[in-house]
Amino acid sequence: MRKTARNGKHWVSKRRTTAASRDVYAALDLGTNNCRMLLAVPNADGFRVIDSFSRIVRLGEGLATTGSLCDDAIERTIDALKVCAGKARDHQVKRIRNVATEACRRAGNGDHFLSRVESETGLSVSAITCNEEAALTVAGCMPLLDSSHPYALIFDIGGGSTEIMWVKQHQGRPAELIALLSMPFGVVTLAEEYGFGAIDNALRTTITNRIDAHLVVFDDANAIAPAVADGQVQMLGTSGTVTTLGAIELALPRYQRSKVDGLYLDLDKVNSIGGQLIGMDLDERARIPCIGRGRADLVALGCTILEAICRRWPATRLRIADRGIREGLLMAMIAADRTAQAATASS
Repeated sequence: MRKTARNGKHWVSKRRTTAASRDVYAALDLGTNNCRMLLAVPNADGFRVIDSFSRIVRLGEGLATTGSLCDDAIERTIDALKVCAGKARDHQVKRIRNVATEACRRAGNGDHFLSRVESETGLSVSAITCNEEAALTVAGCMPLLDSSHPYALIFDIGGGSTEIMWVKQHQGRPAELIALLSMPFGVVTLAEEYGFGAIDNALRTTITNRIDAHLVVFDDANAIAPAVADGQVQMLGTSGTVTTLGAIELALPRYQRSKVDGLYLDLDKVNSIGGQLIGMDLDERARIPCIGRGRADLVALGCTILEAICRRWPATRLRIADRGIREGLLMAMIAADRTAQAATASS
């Protein structure tokens, strides 16, 4: 039976079998709504994914009301994390990093929850700051950025918050995050405040205006709207909301990341599909094959956030990214090891 030793946030394999002779890296992103993990091996382009895990856990359920993670949400999440821990063991990972975002940042019992996670699963999970989250998202989305645009506007509609990242692009070197807006609105928090059914015009206006009050300040501080109007800005969205719109546009019977990640949608199509979802009731959304019952209650609120963003910054088209924090984590770990290996080889 193989044994492992933890070293900080990383698990280090004590024995490597022939079947597991590759260096396997793992990255876990625990959000307000989802628990997601990628396992990958390095290659010339960065890495190749060999396994993954995704489960809706609703960790932030009730958080906006109570200020704490509830018992049911904790149990659901720990069950999912046990699966992730099993995958890490099965693949004999060389290195793993696990991070948590808004729910654990905000919850009064977040530290206690993370201690329990380590005790029961063996996974060391760290709550990262908004700035760390944004930097990892930008790094993870880098392959989808088009440097022919001097700027990029990246947004991530999460469960407990929404991040807007204003990015300066450079020829021949990585894009630079120059400004960040983190809004305390996500699909879970809005759904708990406004409900899960159809959104009428009055409520739609209330929500989008509430969000725009935050966007306009960020817009004015960074002169984003004029740059968008001049065609200098690439718009890129990463979240379940935008990937769902991509799947609907492609009429996928079930979600397929390979078809959606990197897809371009004209903004009029984004607004059209989003508007239809906003007007549907819960059952109508659930009957759409690539949405289903598990995501039907949240996607309409995500579309209202998306609508406010697109109204404020009406770029010609939106690129959809099914990537972000986990990819950023993987690239950072692989790059760090390559740098260390190069330094050792040259010494």
